[in-house]
Formats: sequence, structure tokens, C-alpha cells
Amino acid sequence: MRVAVVGGGISGLVAAYRLRKALGESAELILVERRDRVGGILRTVEVEGDPVDLGAEAFVGRRPEIPELMGELGIAEQLVHPAGKRPLVWSEGVGHRLPERTLMGIPAAPESVAGLVDAQTLAAVAAEPSRPLRWERGGDVSVGELVRERFGEQVVRRSVDPLLGGVYAGLADSIGVRAALPTLAAALDRGAASLTRAVSKALPPPSTTPVFGGIRDGYRALLDALRAAADVKAETGTAATTLARTAQGWRLDPVGDVDAVILATPAPVTAELLRAVAPEAAELAAGIDLASSAVVALALPPETALPDNSGILVATGEPLRAKAFTLSSRKWPHLAARDVALVRASFGRFGDPAPLSWSDDDLVTAAVEDLATVTAADIRPRRAVVQRWPGGLPQYAPGHTTRIADLRSATADLPGLALAGAYLDGVGVPACAATGTKAAARIIAQLS
Repeated sequence: MRVAVVGGGISGLVAAYRLRKALGESAELILVERRDRVGGILRTVEVEGDPVDLGAEAFVGRRPEIPELMGELGIAEQLVHPAGKRPLVWSEGVGHRLPERTLMGIPAAPESVAGLVDAQTLAAVAAEPSRPLRWERGGDVSVGELVRERFGEQVVRRSVDPLLGGVYAGLADSIGVRAALPTLAAALDRGAASLTRAVSKALPPPSTTPVFGGIRDGYRALLDALRAAADVKAETGTAATTLARTAQGWRLDPVGDVDAVILATPAPVTAELLRAVAPEAAELAAGIDLASSAVVALALPPETALPDNSGILVATGEPLRAKAFTLSSRKWPHLAARDVALVRASFGRFGDPAPLSWSDDDLVTAAVEDLATVTAADIRPRRAVVQRWPGGLPQYAPGHTTRIADLRSATADLPGLALAGAYLDGVGVPACAATGTKAAARIIAQLS
């Protein structure tokens, strides 16, 4: 049995691990990764002697995939949770508390955004339930279009955009309701009479379970454990170039003949590999846009006067270059114990390629100056590390769920082929891991 997994991110590594568990030691598993390392957009580096994540640094703790996976791999003791501090939203030159009782920044009541928006906007939010709501059941629009029409521009730019920018490196106008906020779409489909009512219905019930989780030594601990448990032959620095059907399975260059293939690759790479064998699927994958971003990790003296918040999100339209700051030493107790104050500055939103064209020095300068603006602190980095993520996050545009359903239909009759990755069912680490598990299950069922 010979199986190739193309793509060494979390989706591909989880797929390889699941294949190994099911197929046993005799199966030959080959991981093909174009970068010179595995992990995809998860990367942990040493900063001032301790591990720091330069990609994702948290996961949704209420989803089971990552804690369960850590337990399986014997690294459950690595699980950590934030301190419970809330972020600020920087708008109109002032830091505001992050609105509560919102769904990705969409308020369930006017008091949620009080102080963040003006009186006219608050009145519009309060009056929204009395206005007729136009929603096509089963349809989709951008989050921006829906929220702007119901609540106004300020709610979009000051409350929704900052949160969507953190998740997708996108904007409310580039992200569709149905894919990004499925519970909201479901509430609207069921006939909610207003957006306010739909948000109230879609909000998760109160829970004492931490919203987020993290890994004490960074995602490197999970990646290393997955790679070891998968016992996979990793061909790093190697790009898969062509994929073709054979009488017995597949031929993947430069790997050769295999019984099955999992494509755990970004949407454009998936499109190119599918073009000869599934042109309709290739066109669907090629239509998914990507956003680029950059992260600057700053190690500051421990006495730096940072606010007692987990981070600072920046509203769109502000005269700042960074879109957000994670005050890591405030957010995570295990990082607070280190003899350094750690901050991550994030740059880049969909449609704005500028940050990736800047030099490292320019990015560090922007991070330092903008952080000084939003904290009023004297920012003197001991060290700065820059990480660029070109095309790192897919955009879940309106109609995305239909596109993915059509993509899966277009590849359903290709035995021995499965898809995984962030463009399918969610960009978060748990969602990516779930696609790896699902892809492996398809291959296991077919090979058995």
C-alpha cells in the first residue's frame, strides 16, 4: 500500500497520522511539501530563548479536535488556556472595550456596541427589529452587505471588520454569511424577523469552557508529535507537479505511482493538480481568493507598560498600518512568566498586498510605531522577528458553501483521491484537522 499526501500543513499531517493508524506499519506514506519544512502556516521559533508561534497561536477550545488529538499523541499536558482578559478595539484614536454579546462583532442589542459607535448608529441598531428584513432562504450575501443595511457602516468598520480581519485576514465585504457564520444563516433561514433576533438565536449558550486553547511550547510540539506518530517519509522542498490516473491508482510527479492521493494543499495548488483529471473541480478551486498577511513578533523589556488586555484590534479606516496586536504576555499566563514582554503585530487584509512588499525593517518600524500609538508606551524591542504569509488564508466569499459542495461532487467519482485544507470547512486549526481526518477516512474506506 502506497499513499501520497501532498501538503505538510496541519491538514496533511493529521491525514497522514490517521492513515498510519488505520493502515499499519506496512503502508508506505509519503508526504510531499514544497516548503523546506512541515507545518504550513503554523510555525514556532525561538525568541529570546523561548518558543513563540508566528502563525496561529490559539484554537477554538470548544471544538474537540485539537485537545483530543493532543491526548492521543501523549502531549495533553501541553494544553493551556488564556488568562481571560478581553481585547480592545482601536477606533477614532481611542481604545474601546470589545463589544460583548456579538456574533463576530454583529450585535444582539444596541448596548453591545455602546461607546464604540455614535448615537445615530445606536438608534439604528435599536430600531432594526421594527424594519422588514429581506433574506432569501438558502441564499447568501457578504457579511458587510447584511450588517451595513441593517445597522450601518460604523458597526461594519468598528466592530465586524476587526474580528473578521483576525480570522480570515479579510473584510466584512469579502466574507459570506453562510460560510463564516453558519448559525446566523440558519437562524435567518428559519425565519428570524430581524438581524438582531437572528444574532440572539445564533449566539452560543453560556458555558464555562474556555473559548480558546493553546499549546505551551507552541504548535511545534503538536507538529513534531504528529510527524513522529505518522512515521511518514517527508519530501520537503519538493513540489508536486502533475497528477494522472493509472489503471491501478494514480501517478504523482515526482513521487511516481501510488494507490491513493490526498491533496492537502491551498486552493490554487489543488486547482493546478486537478486540472487534467477533474477540470470542473479545478475551476471551482481556482475561484477561491487568498489573502496575504505578515506577523512581527516583538520581545520587549518586561517592565513595558502594556495595557491589561489580551490584544488590540484596529478598526478599518484608522491611520495605522497594523490591523491587530496580540499582547501575548497579557493573554497567556505561561508567557507572562517569562522574563520578557511578548507582542505580535499583524499586517495585511484581503485586497491590500502592500505589507508583503515592505522590507522587514519597514514592517518592524510600523509595528513599533503603531504599538506605541495604541498603548502610549515606550516601545523598545530587544528583538523583532518577521514572518510573511503570502496567500495564507482563503476568503470565504458569498456562495462559498455551494462552491465547496460542487467541488466535492466533481471529485466524488475519483476513487483514491481526497481533498483537505483550510479552503473547505473553516480556516481554524480544528477545522483543518477535521478535513485531514475526513480525507483519510475516505481513502481508508476505499482501500479497505
